[in-house]
Amino acid sequence: MAVNRLPRPRSLAEMRASWRLSTGAVVMGAIACLVAGWLITKAAGDFGLFVTVTINGLTLAALFFVVASGFTLIFGLMRTINMAHGSLYLLGGYIAFELQASWFADEPEGLDISIGQSAGDTEYGLLGWVVPLLIAALAMGLLGILIHQTLLRWNQGQELRQALITIAIVIILADQMLAHFGGIARDIKTPTSWPGSVEIPLASGGIGFIRIVVLGVALLVGASLWAMIKKTRFGLITRAGVDDRDMVSALGINIPLVFAGAFFIGAFLAGLGGVLGGTMLSLQPGEDTRLLLTSLVVVIIGGMGSLGGAAVGALALGLVQAYAGAFLRFGDTDLTNYAILLTFGLVVAVLAVRPHGLFGRPA
Repeated sequence: MAVNRLPRPRSLAEMRASWRLSTGAVVMGAIACLVAGWLITKAAGDFGLFVTVTINGLTLAALFFVVASGFTLIFGLMRTINMAHGSLYLLGGYIAFELQASWFADEPEGLDISIGQSAGDTEYGLLGWVVPLLIAALAMGLLGILIHQTLLRWNQGQELRQALITIAIVIILADQMLAHFGGIARDIKTPTSWPGSVEIPLASGGIGFIRIVVLGVALLVGASLWAMIKKTRFGLITRAGVDDRDMVSALGINIPLVFAGAFFIGAFLAGLGGVLGGTMLSLQPGEDTRLLLTSLVVVIIGGMGSLGGAAVGALALGLVQAYAGAFLRFGDTDLTNYAILLTFGLVVAVLAVRPHGLFGRPA
């Protein structure tokens, strides 16, 4: 005879947690409705401007994803604290800038007259952008391996020590970059053969061609990382090594070598992002900490160790920053200087509903 058992009554802690989640979901829904109404109003006022700002937000999100994907590979998947990720971004951009200026600058043909000649008269071929990009990204990958093998490998699992070590690296690299490259904003030049901008249907004005290139690179990086993590033996070993390092080592697999390879990829992507960011935006002191903070926000929103979460987090952050920078105006009141508050508001809103991020899971 079957016995119908009554369901176990929920504890007080479970009831409180359920109440918090339901309350957070209601608040999130209300905020989402307000934001949607605000954006619909702005789109109705000037739809062409809205499309342009949206595309700029998507391309900014693409840059954030390239940088944050390397960070989520190191921090989210390998559980290694690397606060110097932003420094690798900025240093990679500076290296590409120096290589381009010293190796690939071609003066225009004609009389050698320097009066009135500006830096914009210098011509660059396609190799003058691609070669510095590859060299800078590879250099940052090798520097990442050096940092991992000499400083972080021996402190695996000791997050506080890793954070302090890499913060020291951040300070040293920031001082050296300021002394060598100065405090003036610099930008990496695009090939002369590339168009300055392209026309997008429904958009008001043109969109910078480099932004389209950055978006394409981000899609390529995302597809390559997904295939590596989900479809290759290297990705399988990396994920298994994080969950149970001793068991994987007992199978005869060289876990330190695999982790070194994963750290190389993460640092390579930081250098790649530095070149893309130096071309699309600029290179200047402070960009290292800004991109580190951006990567942290993306990983927190998306969830640690989730590549899809990094993509969604980068998309949300890029659109929030673009919309806030363009539309945070109400009549004569300009609140665009407070756009950074919306970034942290986004983090708070996500964590209120999903404490482990949108795609994260408990460790």
